[in-house]
Order: sequence, then structure tokens, then C-alpha cells
Amino acid sequence: MAKAKDKDNKGGGTIALNKRSRFEYHIDQRFEAGVALQGWELKALRAGRINFGDSYAVVLKNEIFLIGTSIPPLISASTHVIAEDRRTRKLLLHRKEIDQLVGAVERKGYTLVPTAMYWKGNKVKVEIGLARGKQEHDKRDTEKQRDWQIEKQRTMRSHNRGA
Repeated sequence: MAKAKDKDNKGGGTIALNKRSRFEYHIDQRFEAGVALQGWELKALRAGRINFGDSYAVVLKNEIFLIGTSIPPLISASTHVIAEDRRTRKLLLHRKEIDQLVGAVERKGYTLVPTAMYWKGNKVKVEIGLARGKQEHDKRDTEKQRDWQIEKQRTMRSHNRGA
């Protein structure tokens, strides 16, 4: 019985979130993609070593690649492998999804932005958002909404303490 519980706990989990993407872009649609990784990269991800903030996805020859994600290698990585931490990684999607994304990027001017990286079973998945850039006034509105939510929570907490 205990072994079944252990397997369930190893399943999911967030590796990294790209909070900046939600601030910079209006995300219209989200897609789940696999990532082609090397062995040393998986070990580094399990250790939580990733910089996901400056990354973006691009379409090259009807395939989608993740660019700008930094996965620094562990000290104990193999010596016979040359570890390049900012290499271009291929994203794995179905052909129908790739065609849909290519059409949106080329015809409608959308941008592909990675929003999250997480474990699904023993595989690494990336959530890609089909996004439009926000203008300056939209960003200010987002900041105002966030500040208002924080202030509202503080007020509710202080009000509930007295009751």
C-alpha cells in the first residue's frame, strides 16, 4: 500500500514558472509540449537548476524550438559530454498542433511564449502560450489589479482578526 502512494507523489510537480510572460503578454491559448532533453539536463532539472525567464519559442522549418532556456549542468555531470546550458531544444508536438501554431504566428502575428515547465509522470513538459504583446497601459492595469488584490487581502485579514 505504501509503495503505491510513493509512486503517486513522484508524478507531477512544477519545475519552473515564467511569471514575466503573464505580465508582458495576453495569453490566448495554451499548448502542452514535450521537450527533447539530454541526460545531464534531466538530472539538473531534478535538482531545480533552470533559468526560464528569457526563453521563447520559435518556428524553424515547420518545427518548434525552445530558445534561451538556461539549464546549468551539475558539477557531477559526465566529463565526456560537452554541456551547453543555453542550447536550442526541440519541442515535441503533434503535426496538427504545429500547423495551428505556425499559422497563428505567421498570419496573425502571435508570439510563442513558454509559461511553465513541469513533470508529467517521468517526462518533462512545457506549456506554451499563444500570446499577443501587451501595451504599456495594459501593463499598468495589470499592476493596479495586482496591488488592489493584495490590499484587499490585507484589509480582509485585519477585519477578520477583530471579529
